[in-house]
Amino acid sequence: MMNEEKNSRTDSMIGNLMGYIDTRIDLIKLELQMKIKSSFIGLLHAVLLGVAGLMALLFFNIFLGLLLNHLLDSSFWGFGILTLFYIILFVILILGVDKKVFQGIADKTFDNTIYKHDKRNEPL
Repeated sequence: MMNEEKNSRTDSMIGNLMGYIDTRIDLIKLELQMKIKSSFIGLLHAVLLGVAGLMALLFFNIFLGLLLNHLLDSSFWGFGILTLFYIILFVILILGVDKKVFQGIADKTFDNTIYKHDKRNEPL
């Protein structure tokens, strides 16, 4: 009788432990799914913002080139001036700007993003 009670209690404990492990695995899967979904939404938002910004920059440059063409009474000098401006900017970025400037910006932007506490783990 005592042996049966121990076996029953052991089986019950093993069943509870297995249930706990299954629940924990399901919870981890759910958290992973939520993180993937939020990452996807963030990526999609960033891509859409980037496309919209690129289109705005492109059309602004076309507008500026046509405006310069009109002001200079030419059909090509406006676009030539803009092209020269971007070539000069490109050369300055390649030769003149130290990469430490960009490193400093990146450090400030991403400082402590990995080790920030999860809001769900904060005490109530």
